[in-house]
Amino acid sequence: MDSLKYISWNVNGLRACMKKGFMEAFTSLNADCFCLQETKLQPDQLTLDLPGYFQYWNSAFKKGYSGTALFTKKEPLSVTYGMNQDEFDQEGRLITAEFSDHYLITCYTPNSQRGLARLSYRLRWEDAFRAYLLDLSRKKPIVLCGDLNVAHNEIDLANPAQNRKNAGFTDEEREKMTELLTSGFTDTFRLLHPDTTGAYSWWSYITKARDRNIGWRIDYFITSQGLTPHIKKASIHPEIQGSDHCPVELCLG
Repeated sequence: MDSLKYISWNVNGLRACMKKGFMEAFTSLNADCFCLQETKLQPDQLTLDLPGYFQYWNSAFKKGYSGTALFTKKEPLSVTYGMNQDEFDQEGRLITAEFSDHYLITCYTPNSQRGLARLSYRLRWEDAFRAYLLDLSRKKPIVLCGDLNVAHNEIDLANPAQNRKNAGFTDEEREKMTELLTSGFTDTFRLLHPDTTGAYSWWSYITKARDRNIGWRIDYFITSQGLTPHIKKASIHPEIQGSDHCPVELCLG
């Protein structure tokens, strides 16, 4: 496999992030593929000048909401949007790029929301998405990245006891992540850093949690187990500001 550097970042509104150093981060990270979530824009609301990159966008029907993007130096063989299910394809949450030896998927998983108002939708999404991934993985290995809106284990958030029944750390959501991983996929960060604590990718703006590193690890690179020998690096970039999330990185080779 060629040497590849992939970056994933929930930018929490790309237009806002552009004013907070997005281009500087994009340039310094110099990834082969750069995947975004929560772009919160329509195609006509921003023109991004990225020489050397092919750009792919999937926007929600609802303006200012959700959305994903994928920027890649190598042109994919094909690109698809969503998973061909109307219930899940209205919010711009998924882009799949096919390359010669793998698929790259950027995903923004639905949040279960306050009071778990959307938990049932989220769980239906999880089952449909897992089936979609398993179908793809029969053809080629998968690299899945994005804001998956779940802290899988207690080590993945600062205050597990207080958040046990909150969105992103319910038993149901965590079990869906376990089900995905046990069906043939690897959490690359935990593979390389099984005991690392305090490694988070999202912090609440409301409580200035980032200053105290009271965070959650909810942004992932997950790969087909067949790619495990090719995983060279999996890291988190909390030093990069611009969003309430920070970029996460995967290097393959």
